[in-house]
Amino acid sequence: MKDPAPKPQSRLSRAAFLVGSTGLLAAMAIDALAVLGRHTGISLLGSIELVQTTVVLIATSAMISATLAGTHAAVHILTERLPARANRVLARFANFLSAIVFLLMVAGSSWIATDLWSGFEQTELLQIPLRWFRLLAIFAFALVAGLFLLAALRRTPDDA
Repeated sequence: MKDPAPKPQSRLSRAAFLVGSTGLLAAMAIDALAVLGRHTGISLLGSIELVQTTVVLIATSAMISATLAGTHAAVHILTERLPARANRVLARFANFLSAIVFLLMVAGSSWIATDLWSGFEQTELLQIPLRWFRLLAIFAFALVAGLFLLAALRRTPDDA
């Protein structure tokens, strides 16, 4: 059987892919340089801090990409045995619950960000300001919550 044609990617999914790929390549390059430096006697101070900041790019783009593709982890042991209509209702309910979870992450992260904003939170060695990475995470959480909400509210032809 022939595979169906791939869906065209949206600008948002391409942007998430580029941001995540850039973060992953940067993390690998930084770590490779740090290992090379250790073997040659030239240490790269702050390499762990740099890799940790790239993880924010990687994780946020992965969440956005998985939500856009509808590939978040799911257990289908119960839903695959239900009638199609009940399956759709549970999927819509799961999307609402997922939106609530990500909105709670927005609320909690925003609370932490406002508490620490004037404290100029930064890394120890390189003094990389963390507020911008926290804002990126908040934006990504809000975007994922919005995507889940849109998926929950989306009408399908079978809903009639």
